Amino acid sequence: MLLRRYKRFLADVRLSDGTEMTIHCPNTGSMRHCVVPESPCWFSDSGNPKRKYRHTWEVATVPGGHLAGVNTGRANLLVEMALNAGRIAELTGYSMLRREVPYGQERSRIDFLLTEDGRPPCYVEVKSVTLMEQSGQGLFPDAVSERGRKHLRELMDIVRGGDRAVLLYCVQHTGIDWVEPADAIDPAYGQALREAAAAGVEIVAYRADIRPEEARIELTRPVPVRY
Repeated sequence: MLLRRYKRFLADVRLSDGTEMTIHCPNTGSMRHCVVPESPCWFSDSGNPKRKYRHTWEVATVPGGHLAGVNTGRANLLVEMALNAGRIAELTGYSMLRREVPYGQERSRIDFLLTEDGRPPCYVEVKSVTLMEQSGQGLFPDAVSERGRKHLRELMDIVRGGDRAVLLYCVQHTGIDWVEPADAIDPAYGQALREAAAAGVEIVAYRADIRPEEARIELTRPVPVRY
């Protein structure tokens, strides 16, 4: 049971036997609507006794009884698993995948660089989506994000150079049915997203199936992006 999140990186939980424990919160965002006191939550155990907080918060119960994957560090892993399984239709047909490749004028690192002989390289930037304000509505970002805007600028430069650029929203929320920019939170990001789409950056979103009882989270289906 989740008790509270504090100091950005910490959360207190209550175990089934009534004892309380502090665990690591691997999410630097606002986690808007993802912190519900006295709600069921799930965490992983690193098995490393040398870690100050060996357990990591993974899944939260959010308003409406939906589940959200709050470990943003897992987004790239989920996307990589889906790429390898051929579940992202827009990104099939590449034989080589490289991670965290330096690129761009603003010294960025692309999450995935996909290559195949005879095809332009494909640069894939991944963003994790967990904010739902209205039923079915997924929003990004959940706080003002200069970094998000920088990545959009870099992707536009990639397209201008003749290569392929894809922004992929990894939706870790079982109640989200579509994704759109959070204009009320960061209007500059929304404007940048629309400019990127107009410039030829491909924007797609895939939603995760979250089953904490089976310790399983995987991207399973596409959802629309509205902008």
